[in-house]
Amino acid sequence: MIDRHYFHDRHKLANGVAQFAATCLLEALAKNDQASLVLPGGQTPRVYLAQLSQQNLPWQKIHLTLSDERWVNATDSNSNEKQLREIFLQRMRIAPHFIPLKTAHQHPDAAIDTVDAHLASMPLPFDLAILGMGEDGHIASLFPGMALDLDNTHLCQAATPPTAPTLRISLSFRALAKSRQILFIILGKSKRRLLDHLTTSTDTDIPFVKLLQYQSVEIFESDV
Repeated sequence: MIDRHYFHDRHKLANGVAQFAATCLLEALAKNDQASLVLPGGQTPRVYLAQLSQQNLPWQKIHLTLSDERWVNATDSNSNEKQLREIFLQRMRIAPHFIPLKTAHQHPDAAIDTVDAHLASMPLPFDLAILGMGEDGHIASLFPGMALDLDNTHLCQAATPPTAPTLRISLSFRALAKSRQILFIILGKSKRRLLDHLTTSTDTDIPFVKLLQYQSVEIFESDV
């Protein structure tokens, strides 16, 4: 259920991500008039978002959202939306339909129904989810010890990271696990060693491990 691809440098990895994403989205558009894409936040997407933004795709037919978001204003330096706009959306001549996760609600718990309704306007299940993995095996903002319920029909859920108390909102485990294609980007020797360990683990309290029980994934990885 895991297909791993190693890249010797980040430029080749970035091109690989862009081409893989373009192929997935074009295949989805060949079957339906619209397609859906999930992108992560954090530092790793900076490696490949510029190349992805230059792909010759009918972006006006593609719906885009984030895998997770910190509960901060979209102008805050910690906002995933801010990063996505600056290094992806603003580079594009034709932009996709972007659906943010942050709302004006004081707490993400109060925003779940609103964000769910926004996400439900996208083609579901997601055609492609590009994700990262944390040092504790978390994915999006789904952390070890959180309830990861496949019976929960919500598309998103609130989260509080165990080591960083900033409130967050995340796509739900069910929404991610139902994605038609999932691509993980893993950078650095320590993350690759963790990946080696988790791919043989049976500890389903770890979100990455639990996901592997339900879905096939592609992994693009590099030591650099």
